[in-house]
Amino acid sequence: MTAALLDRRRPHVLAAALCCGLAGANLARGASLAVALAAVTVVPLAVFSDGVARFAVLALALVLGGWWWGSVRLDRIDRSPLRREVGRAEDTLVEVTAPARRGRYELRIPARVLRFGPLRVHEPVLLELPVGRAPPQGARLAVLGRLALPRGPERGFDERTWLRRQGIHVVLRGDRWHAVGRRGGLGGVADRLHGWLGRSAVLGLHGEERGVVEGVVLGEDQGLSDDLRNRFRASGLYHLLAVSGQNVALVAAGPLALAWLLGVSRLAGEAGALAAILAYALAVGPQPSVVRAAIAGALASLAWLTARQRDRWYALLLGALALLAWNPYLALDAGFQLSFAAVWSIFTVAPRLRRACDGYPIPGFAADALAISTACSLATAPVSWFQFHRISLLAVPANAAAAPVVAPLLWLAFLTAGLAQVESGAAAAVGQLNGWCAAYLAGCARFFGALPFAQVTSVRGALAVCGVVFLVAAYAWRCARRAEAGLPPHGRRPPEDRARDRAPAEQVR
Repeated sequence: MTAALLDRRRPHVLAAALCCGLAGANLARGASLAVALAAVTVVPLAVFSDGVARFAVLALALVLGGWWWGSVRLDRIDRSPLRREVGRAEDTLVEVTAPARRGRYELRIPARVLRFGPLRVHEPVLLELPVGRAPPQGARLAVLGRLALPRGPERGFDERTWLRRQGIHVVLRGDRWHAVGRRGGLGGVADRLHGWLGRSAVLGLHGEERGVVEGVVLGEDQGLSDDLRNRFRASGLYHLLAVSGQNVALVAAGPLALAWLLGVSRLAGEAGALAAILAYALAVGPQPSVVRAAIAGALASLAWLTARQRDRWYALLLGALALLAWNPYLALDAGFQLSFAAVWSIFTVAPRLRRACDGYPIPGFAADALAISTACSLATAPVSWFQFHRISLLAVPANAAAAPVVAPLLWLAFLTAGLAQVESGAAAAVGQLNGWCAAYLAGCARFFGALPFAQVTSVRGALAVCGVVFLVAAYAWRCARRAEAGLPPHGRRPPEDRARDRAPAEQVR
């Protein structure tokens, strides 16, 4: 690594070192004071070093500091005063922190216990209530409930471990409940934003179309049937039901476009973009993809406001750093892994695939969609197999088919939400127009997800897919090398070149 390259990549490597230390706490805990002292002790050594040695010392200090902080956070997340109360029933005060999910026999709701009998706590739980009316997000409930442990491993899914990584160690099973108020503070603001966007963006829609729009805009799939949800998974389109960077980019583009139309300064537009990104992130909730995209979008606006150069890799690393510093368990979360693997592939693999499309009779927008969907499918396939034991074989054509309606669906949803504040009739008309986009997206999921070879779930099938991908990658690499050397991609040289080589010999004769 040259000195110039080292200086250019120094912030990236240091941020990556801190991320590695935070994630390493999942392998072994180092919450002791000795680890913190070691991290602090290493730093003065950088004063007596220079060049690469100083850089290595700082990276080591950040790894140790990240390991210590990650271990402290994991110990805090694993602490549960309510676990000692399992089996007891008490009058409980809880706050609903996310929308309810309807099961066959109960409502399952993320919540936070504020008081359990005489015990005052502040601990997240999974609240289970009888099927019926669901309490709204942000409501404070008085519940008569009994604490129980989450379910263990069952049919390949360990709910207890999955919930523990979110800081949830017990389930509160309530018999009856009634609302006694609403939470305030920043959480209350987020609840109101979520409720407003959830109502306004789907105005005029019902049934399946409403559920699809809610999934794309808010990342909630509760409004979809089990069959359609499975079709989205099988087709490789389920990522569209999780809020991504595209959503945040469109949210940020709205104030910028409005500022341009009104002739307002770019400064006001960037400030509006920052406010819109923050409001949207609060409305959607702390999903890994949302936090990552919100940090990247906010850094892009701040870079313009401070006249700094934008650095997408640094923004990506800062997003990972913020998430892992809050909860190092996220390094093991499927959503975190899929989100960052997809963005990494867009930065590195997609441009190469896009260049490979040059020279073919493919429209530019189709080549972009093909390159991005192929890159993301290749990067996320190992994660999908490791986490869910399935690989979607038709993700590339399914995403290419769905791509034309994703951005219009988001734009129309946000336009519906905006119009709902001034003219509900016009908002409902735009919402019904958006229903056509939602119906098309659901049709793509049903068509590709219903094909018999849509996904691979066996080890033999996964190995066969890996073999085919390896052969295709080797062929593409060979073609790329020949193209760099100025040779045709397919073995023999063209006839005109061979004739040109024979010309001097024929002239001599």
